[in-house]
Amino acid sequence: MLKSVTLFFDRLVQRYLPDAFLFAILLTLVVFLLGIGLTESSPTEMVQHWGNGFWDLLSFAMQMALIVVTGYVLANSPFFESVLAKLARLAKTPGKAIVLVSIITMIACLINYGFGLVIGALFARHLIRQVPTVSYRLLVASAYTGMLVWHGGLSGSIPLTIATPGHFLEDTLSTIPITETLFSSFNIFIVLALMVTLPILNFFLLKAIEDTEKTDLRRSQNELAAAAKPPTHSNLEQTADAMTSPADRLENSRVISIIIGVLGLLFIMYHFVQNGLDLNINIVNFIFLFLGILFHQTPRRFLNSVSDAVKNAGGIIIQFPFYAGIMGMMVTSGLSEQMSLWFVSISNEFTFPLFTFISAGIVNFFVPSGGGQWAVQGPIMIPAAIELGVDTAKTAMAVAWGDAWTNMIQPFWTLPLLAIAGLKVKDIIGFCVIAMLWAFIPISIGLLFL
Repeated sequence: MLKSVTLFFDRLVQRYLPDAFLFAILLTLVVFLLGIGLTESSPTEMVQHWGNGFWDLLSFAMQMALIVVTGYVLANSPFFESVLAKLARLAKTPGKAIVLVSIITMIACLINYGFGLVIGALFARHLIRQVPTVSYRLLVASAYTGMLVWHGGLSGSIPLTIATPGHFLEDTLSTIPITETLFSSFNIFIVLALMVTLPILNFFLLKAIEDTEKTDLRRSQNELAAAAKPPTHSNLEQTADAMTSPADRLENSRVISIIIGVLGLLFIMYHFVQNGLDLNINIVNFIFLFLGILFHQTPRRFLNSVSDAVKNAGGIIIQFPFYAGIMGMMVTSGLSEQMSLWFVSISNEFTFPLFTFISAGIVNFFVPSGGGQWAVQGPIMIPAAIELGVDTAKTAMAVAWGDAWTNMIQPFWTLPLLAIAGLKVKDIIGFCVIAMLWAFIPISIGLLFL
């Protein structure tokens, strides 16, 4: 049965899912029409909502573009290439490669979602070199399934927000420590259940596709694996040796790289001493950037690698504004509020966490940002939870898990990973659908019964 379902979704996605940019365009049109039909907004007002929100994600888009660029640069340094290659040698078979990339990515995503996305893609590139017979598409999809646990980990934006004094719902919700959210029994159960079962599920997905449609699944394997081709450092070495002018010597000076790299490392140590394990997206980018400078040894090698890396960030730069426009239409028109209120209306004390989770999964499709989604749904779900007598900490985590859940079929978060892996969204989403369907079970059990 798993084989039939997997192949069905893979073929469906391969045939009908457009490029990620076209998906964002189609989603824009869908939300535009829904806003006109289900709210009191006129077409002119919906256009205004769209345009006014279009640039609201510029800061976040820059952060994610830098995640791709700095992660790529760091991974393509000789030192990091060697580290990842040694780790990849632990995988001797396709099955071990799938399980290993699943586990490593989930652990990384529990630390920080941006870190996890980059590590997953980079590690997949090394594993395909070590085990060339494994399906590269499934390998990258397995890495992406690690994103399922991110909102239950240390970078979960919703639990961290409500644990921070002065957050926007403090008058209603008060401040909830992470002991009641991230370290609650139901959240620990969900995280552990997914960490145990997802690698096994991905392993069985590999077995499901190995004996069926071999020609179709491997016909483009060489092109897909070409994305994982290792960089050539010898040309950079020759270029550096041939340069003799003062400017050229500066560009190829190890001293310059060491000085600025050490300054960066000093700030990183200061940050963690002052703030503890605060691994936010900015400090992740900072770490990647300055380790990349150090490991490439000279400014010229570093800049040559940056030039290659920037090519991978195009999808993020052009698509994130469209998602910001979609969010603008959803929030300002009241469409997201209507969706949330409908689920509240059909809930009772027992079912409310589950319906909150499902509603968050639907809203996440249109507002694919954890912090942005909480700003939309928090003011609706928390008062409803208080009225029904439902635990507010669990309600907040239900929104968080809904946000993580449908990321499996929302191309927004695939962009950084796919940019590094060199694949298209339709190459992996068919497999991720299976992970999303499975994840519904442990998440629902944790929210309803623990």
